[in-house]
Amino acid sequence: MGQIVKKLDELKSIVEKEKNQGKKIVFGNGCFDLLHVGHVRYLKGAKALGDVLIVAVNDDSSVMGLGKRKRVVTPAPERAEIIAALEGVDYVILFSDPNVENLLRALQPHIHAKGTDYTEESVPEGRIVRDYGGRVAIVGDPKDHSTRDLIKAIKDMD
Repeated sequence: MGQIVKKLDELKSIVEKEKNQGKKIVFGNGCFDLLHVGHVRYLKGAKALGDVLIVAVNDDSSVMGLGKRKRVVTPAPERAEIIAALEGVDYVILFSDPNVENLLRALQPHIHAKGTDYTEESVPEGRIVRDYGGRVAIVGDPKDHSTRDLIKAIKDMD
């Protein structure tokens, strides 16, 4: 079971130690507001690429800042705890930036894993990852599941 790491400095130290032991670091990220099978398949695919999986979870303000929803269903600390409880997730960090560029620059994981709604060329942070010598990988199943669709299905149940 993963750990919630609250401070970037702590996670940087952990990543450095893991790299010194020859471990391959994989980094994934997302909102994970209502966990669904697409999330699970994405995280399993990310973990399969390396030894240590770090998952960055958008905090509440950054979820709403993405313009996808007016509010979150599950508060950020709870989303982080849920993700940390999943098999294969080693570390979780909450972030408030609009994207994970700063985390990638600071941690420099070997692999930045993104879902199938991207291509290796379309990942917004791809250039940053390639600049420090990392690579981008696309993992998970086709984008057939979404939190938005789950919310709509729940609303339509009455």
